[in-house]
Amino acid sequence: MKLTFEKVGYRYPKGRESVFEDFSYEFEAGISILKGYSGCGKSTLLRLGAGLLSPSQGVVRSDSKYRAGSSAYLRREVGFVFQQLNLLPLASVRRNAVLAARFGGASVKKIDKWLDVLGIADLAKCRPQELSGGQQQRAALGRALVKEPRLLLLDEPTSGLDDKNTEIIKHVVANELPSGTTCIIATHDHRLLSLTNAILDFNTGLPSSEHPASVD
Repeated sequence: MKLTFEKVGYRYPKGRESVFEDFSYEFEAGISILKGYSGCGKSTLLRLGAGLLSPSQGVVRSDSKYRAGSSAYLRREVGFVFQQLNLLPLASVRRNAVLAARFGGASVKKIDKWLDVLGIADLAKCRPQELSGGQQQRAALGRALVKEPRLLLLDEPTSGLDDKNTEIIKHVVANELPSGTTCIIATHDHRLLSLTNAILDFNTGLPSSEHPASVD
């Protein structure tokens, strides 16, 4: 999926200052990383891309046949792993994935494949509170992947994780996503930077079309 930001700005309701202004960038298939300190606007940018927020100025466009932010766009095109994970607490790992697949109009036949790839097939019957933090992160990623979204948005997917769990998530993102998937990762975890050269560094000023991606 191609996701384009054209001179986008965003100000939270009652906010005195804009989170950012005049942001222009085109995300294409592959992995892009939004790097930066907490509170710099990375999560806001992901929500704008998903259509969960509407820009205060400018336009966010995609090549989807569905309108950004519409129910069909969110169900069929977008996979979002939030920082809070938002797993259903009373549902098993597999049930969380089944509901996501059905909600997105996808087949449930590939659920076991994704759980296996993520190394949590043996935890399919467990509820989220029975899992470690790393296992919960992988369960949330699996739930997002079962519908094989064209746009995958990951908000701090390795926050607080040890190297073993981080390497599992890195492997899946780098090697298992369907061809044509656009994956945008918001992170301040330097361990993820090797996934791509398309790194937008918010620490050096909000990137725009005049601020090329940097790996520094």
